[in-house]
Amino acid sequence: QVQLVESGGGLVQAGGSLRLSCAASGRTFSDWSVGWFRQAPGKEREFVLAISWSGGATSVANSVKGRFTISRDNAKNTLYLQMNSLKPEDTAIYYCAARYGLIYLSPVQYNYWGQGTQVTVSA
Repeated sequence: QVQLVESGGGLVQAGGSLRLSCAASGRTFSDWSVGWFRQAPGKEREFVLAISWSGGATSVANSVKGRFTISRDNAKNTLYLQMNSLKPEDTAIYYCAARYGLIYLSPVQYNYWGQGTQVTVSA
């Protein structure tokens, strides 16, 4: 049973930084893709970044390019989202997700989800 547990959310001022973590368990993830999505109130869940666990290939949404980076620690089975230069429009619940195989940008392609962590950016 795959489990994903996010942590690291909180309240930060615009221009600040946060790092989110996603602890993955239940299997080895060498052929999997893992990613971050977010959902703001009244909006659909949207893709942020994803990484191929074994090869390290990444995909990044244009809205966060140059500000957010994704990484993983294989030894700890943990995924990270480093968020810099945060903007009020980055306010959302951030979710970690995983799927077997290639990176997809659509959330419906991901089978496993964490519970989410709230990120609030004040102006």
